[in-house]
Amino acid sequence: MPARSLWSGAISFGLVTVPCKLETATESHSVAFRQIHVEDGGRIRYRKVCELDGQELTEADIGKGYEIAKDQLVPITDADFAGMPLPTAKAIEIVAFVPWESIDPRHIGESSYFITADGPVAAKPYVLLRRALGRNSKVAVAKFALRGRERLGLVRPIGDALVLHAMRWDDEVRDPSELAPDTVELTKREIAEAVALMEAMSVERLADLAPAEVTDHYTEAVHQLIEAKAEGRRPAAAKGEATEPAGDVVDLMALLTESATRAREARGESGEHATVHEMPRKKAPAKKKPAAKKTAAAKKTAPKKAAPKRRKSA
Repeated sequence: MPARSLWSGAISFGLVTVPCKLETATESHSVAFRQIHVEDGGRIRYRKVCELDGQELTEADIGKGYEIAKDQLVPITDADFAGMPLPTAKAIEIVAFVPWESIDPRHIGESSYFITADGPVAAKPYVLLRRALGRNSKVAVAKFALRGRERLGLVRPIGDALVLHAMRWDDEVRDPSELAPDTVELTKREIAEAVALMEAMSVERLADLAPAEVTDHYTEAVHQLIEAKAEGRRPAAAKGEATEPAGDVVDLMALLTESATRAREARGESGEHATVHEMPRKKAPAKKKPAAKKTAAAKKTAPKKAAPKRRKSA
């Protein structure tokens, strides 16, 4: 958890104000690479140079500018941003409370922040908001300004803390209707098999998944590759074969059944219940009376089978 906060201000809902700070809620473990000259391995560096006087600049010398026409820039300073008449410049303004299930996941962005109470005075309203959100299973839709733009946000409780998820505006989310496939015919049995497969692969929580299912194996392999090359060793060969996308028409029912079988076996369930579709059993014809006599005869011989049970209990 970084000691330095990214933003300080207050959460406001109604007339209640909660002084707070924002800190990053996630961290990246991606492997960072540098650009090098392939021929000799030399590091490639980029220098920021002013195109007017050719002077190489540092970060302190660089500001922002908006291009209104070719080669015509309007400089914008931090003081200009601070002076904007924007209520959300120093506030996370809650505009509504909505059910969590009503949120389209496409609207949730990649950035998430922990909201921390700023000072003893903020502790009580902070806990009040957190408990109220947890009791009615709703989330708060808010507006806030961060890094030069106003954003839509989602405030919800996680454990004893509040989390702010950056969201996308409506015009930033594409309409998927044009990407949907043409109309296809599905049978009720195919849909039932798919639902059964989903049940076989279901868990109560994300935390219930096996560690291997939620491990970044690609990043692990990249680290092993780098370690091997740094030590002058040959990298380990890849295990398994890449799955090629199917181009021909496949037996969908067979794939669903086999998938359900593997899912149940992976979770330690017996093979007896591995199939997702149970075929109806044939009933004995009712008009054949000998079948009934056979059943009655079986009942008469039933006491003979009790002897092994008495020997077992003795």
